[in-house]
Formats: sequence, structure tokens, C-alpha cells
Amino acid sequence: MNILIFGPNGSGKGTQGAIIQKKFGVPHIETGVIFRDNIKKGTELGKKAKDYIDRGELVPDEITVPMILNRLKEADCASGWLLDGFPRNLVQAEALWNALAKENMKLDYVIEIILDRQTSKNRIMGRRLCAADNNHPNNIFIDAIKPAEKDGKLVCRVCGCETLTARADDQDEAAIDKRHNIYYDTTTGTLAGVNYFKERVKVIEVSGVPGVKEVSEDLLKKLG
Repeated sequence: MNILIFGPNGSGKGTQGAIIQKKFGVPHIETGVIFRDNIKKGTELGKKAKDYIDRGELVPDEITVPMILNRLKEADCASGWLLDGFPRNLVQAEALWNALAKENMKLDYVIEIILDRQTSKNRIMGRRLCAADNNHPNNIFIDAIKPAEKDGKLVCRVCGCETLTARADDQDEAAIDKRHNIYYDTTTGTLAGVNYFKERVKVIEVSGVPGVKEVSEDLLKKLG
């Protein structure tokens, strides 16, 4: 089963990807990891990508797409894969579709986790890190994982730690808006890419509003 997964930051895409990975036994492939691995191993594509990254420029699709295809051809992808983080726009969607077709690699499903822009922004800005364990989920805008209160102060809902902090980048509204401008753009951005796939392959839509359990149950039911 070969799958692409889409969802704005804050939609729970990474969490749902991990659930799909466990359920179907396919690798959850993130494009950021592919870049880092190629650069670390000093592959030819990795060297080319590093030159662009070092100059602060975007890596061209003619480097990114072959790098992704090479990863999808590895042995652990023989029974399927879940690709996360690419494509980010319409041009990349077209390039990936054509490249997969050229390699006779079928795309079975596209998953779109739907979450409105304001809710997504709230969830990003609502994240709170527990000083005792950053893996303890706390978010002031999500009821299921809202921090507890003690003496009028927010504390970790898991361990009661009284030190909760917010990451600086989670509070950078300009940066969040910039990423969202790309994702929610239905003309040339990420959602334009999703719409491109809707004309070519089955797209499974699930709401990202409910809790993790409810979203995963809906998603797995639709994946069959």
C-alpha cells in the first residue's frame, strides 16, 4: 500500500502517520529525513542538495524527486510506504506523479487531514513543553490534553510538573502564517497539489478536529 499524507501543522499528521505505519507495517518516510540521510552519507544527490541548502536556497525538484524515488525503491518499501512532507505545491505534485508513473510505482491512496487555518494556528501556539519530559503532551487549545491547574497555575497534565514553556517558533505568528500561506493555497500551494491528486487517485478525507483516537478510527476504517 503506497500512500501520501497531507495535513497542516497542528493537524496531528505525524501522529496518524505513526499509527498507519504500525497498522500496515509500512515505513513512515519523511522528506526531511531523506535530505539529512543523503547529506550525511555524502551521496551525489546529497552533495548537490547541500550546496543549495548552504546558500540558503530551496533544493530544486530535479534533485528532490530522484532522492525521494531512491528511498521508495529501498527494500523496506517493497510492501508499501507512507510519504510525508512532499509535495508541498502543485508543481511538485505533478513532478512526483510523473516520476512515479515513469518508475511504474502505483500510488494507492492520498490522505488529507482537514483542519481549518485558525484551529491549526491555535494548536501550534497552544503547545506547552513539560520541563520534566518534553514528550508529555500539553496544549492549552486541545481539551483532551489541556494542562491541569494547581493553585491557579497551569501544570503538566501527565506528571504535575509546574514548569511549562512554549517553543519560540511556536509563538512566531509570522512564520506560522508563512507556512500556512503555502499549505492552504488552492491555486499553486499544497492544497492545489492535493486537488491535483483528487483527479487521479482515491483521496481519503478525515477531519482533524476530534481527538487522536477518533481521527485514527475514522482513518483506518476508510483505509479498510
